[in-house]
Amino acid sequence: MKLEELSKYLDSEVPLSFQESYDNSGLQVGLPGSEISAALLTVDVTEEVIDEAIEKGCDIVVSHHPLIFNSLKKITGRNFTERIIYKALRNNIAIYSSHTSLDMVNNGVSWKMAEKLGLTGIKVLSPLPGRLLKLVTYIPEAYLDKVRDAVFTAGAGVTGKYDQCGFTTLGTGSFRGKEGSDPFVGEKGKLHFEKEIRFETVMYSHLKDHVIEAMLKVHPYEEVAYDVYALTNSISGAGTGCTGYLQNEMTEKDFLGYLSDVFGARGIRHSKPSGRIIRKVALCGGAGITFLNEAISGKSDTFVTGDIKYHNYFDADNRILLVDIGHFESEKFSTEILYHLIIKKFPKFAVRFSETNTNPINYL
Repeated sequence: MKLEELSKYLDSEVPLSFQESYDNSGLQVGLPGSEISAALLTVDVTEEVIDEAIEKGCDIVVSHHPLIFNSLKKITGRNFTERIIYKALRNNIAIYSSHTSLDMVNNGVSWKMAEKLGLTGIKVLSPLPGRLLKLVTYIPEAYLDKVRDAVFTAGAGVTGKYDQCGFTTLGTGSFRGKEGSDPFVGEKGKLHFEKEIRFETVMYSHLKDHVIEAMLKVHPYEEVAYDVYALTNSISGAGTGCTGYLQNEMTEKDFLGYLSDVFGARGIRHSKPSGRIIRKVALCGGAGITFLNEAISGKSDTFVTGDIKYHNYFDADNRILLVDIGHFESEKFSTEILYHLIIKKFPKFAVRFSETNTNPINYL
C-alpha cells in the first residue's frame, strides 16, 4: 500500500481541520508515494520506538503525539527530535501523528476514556465550533440528482448521526452569455431565464476543495454559480472532552481507586474530598484544565484530566472533585482508536501495538 493512501484516509477520518491552531497533526516524515507494509502504534515517538519499528519490520509509526511540534530548521542530530527524524529517514520509516484532531473527533481520546470507565449517556463537554461551511449552488432541474449525489459522495451533507442532508428551493435564474461563451442553455448574447434549483448543504472545512471539485465535474453549466459561507455552528458530537454517568455511583475514595485500576495511574493527584457521591463524570484526555468551568457548569461531580497545576486545585473550590491521573495515562488508549480506524479500512494491513513505555514521567 502507498503511504499516501493511509495518510489521506486518516486525514479524512481524523480531520486535520479539527486540530488546534498550535498543533501539527498529519504526515510528518515520509514520501507519500512510498510503499508501506506494516504500522507500529504508539502514544509518543521516541528513539526506542523507531528501534522497535526496525526490529518488527514496520515502515510507518502512527502516534498520538506529534514528533515535529515546534519549528524545525536543521536535522543535525543536536536534539531529541532531530535524532529521531534522522534515524527514521535512514531506515525508511514514515511517521504520522493525530494529536488534537483525535482529541476532537467523535469517539476520540476522551470518549475512549469514558468507554474504559463504562460510562453511559456520553456527550461532548465543549463542542467544536468554526469548522463548518455551507455550500449553496444553483442547478437546472434535470441535473439536481447528479450534482447532489456528487456533493454527498464527496463528504458534504453530514450532520451528527445523519448524512445526505440538504435543502432545495425552486426558482428562476438569469444569465446572458458574453463573447466567447458557450452556454449550456439559451443563446449567446441574449438574456436567458432558466428554472433552477437552489441547493444548499453543509460540509467540514477540510472537505471544501474536494466537494467543490466534485460539484464542478458534474455540473452542466460553463460557469457555475456557488457560494461558500463560514458557519459558527458547533459540530454535533465533536469537540473537547466528554461527560457521562457511572453505571453505579461511588464514593470519592472508591472512584479514585477505580481510576487507578482502569488507567494504571499510580500517581493520582486530586483536590480536597468533600464527601460527595460520584455519579456524573467529566473527562478530558491530556491537559484539559481549561475546561474546568464547563465541567462545573454542567454539574459534573468530578473532572478527570492531566497536567493540572498547583493553583488550579483552588479553582475546584469544593464544587467538584478535580483529578489528575497523568497526561500519558489519560491518552494511552489512543492507540486502540487508531488501530480500529486502520483495520476497518485496511483489514489485511499489518498493525502492531508498540511495547515501548514512552511515558517520560516516572514515579517513586
